[in-house]
Amino acid sequence: MDHRSISVAVGVGAGIGLALPVQAHKTEVSGDVAGTWHLEPNHSPKAGEPARVWVALTQQGGRVIPLEQCDCQLTVYRSTDPTPVLEPPLAAVSPESYQSIPGADVTFPEVGEYRLTLIGSPQAGAAFMPFELSYTTVVAAGRGSQPTSQPEVAPPETAAESQTSSAVPQAPPASLNETPAGAGWLVALGIGVAIATLAATLFLRQRKVSE
Repeated sequence: MDHRSISVAVGVGAGIGLALPVQAHKTEVSGDVAGTWHLEPNHSPKAGEPARVWVALTQQGGRVIPLEQCDCQLTVYRSTDPTPVLEPPLAAVSPESYQSIPGADVTFPEVGEYRLTLIGSPQAGAAFMPFELSYTTVVAAGRGSQPTSQPEVAPPETAAESQTSSAVPQAPPASLNETPAGAGWLVALGIGVAIATLAATLFLRQRKVSE
C-alpha cells in the first residue's frame, strides 16, 4: 500500500471517529468513502416486520455525504443466492447526529441470513470515488413470519402389516383360453352316450337281418 492510500485510510478512519455517536455500528471502507451501517431495531430484524436501515457515508475529515450527492442503490440478497430479494427505494433520513443520509424501510420475508449491498457514485458536483459497501445480518422469526409448510408424509407401514400383506397369496389371473374341468367332463360323457347308441342300433339291425 502506498503512502497516499495509507493517508486516505487514516483520514477516513479519523473522520469516522469524529462523526460517529457513542453507540458503535458496523463500518466499512470502500475507496475514499466510509459507510457506517445501522439496522433498526437494535441490529435484530424480524421476519415479516418492518425494519429501517441507514448508511452514514463520510469522506476524509468526517464530511458526511448526503443522499442528494450520491447516486446510490440498495439491494438485499440471501447470503447464498445471487438473485436480489428486495431493492427498496432510498430516502433521505436524519437519524442520531446525521443529516439527509441514505435510508430505507425493509421487510425481510423469511428467517435466515441476508446480505445488504449499497453501491454509489458521485452526483450534483460531489467528488468521491464510486464505492460498494455490504452488510450481513441474521433475521429471526417474527410475528408476521409464515412457517414453512412441510409436505404430508404417509405413516410408515408396520412390520405386522408388511408380513400380513406378503403372506396372503395372490390368485393368478384367469386365462382366456382356459377350459373349466366340468365342461370337459360333460363333453366326454356326451361322446360316450353317442357311441353306445350307435352300437345298439347296429346290433339290432344285424339281429333282424339274421332272422
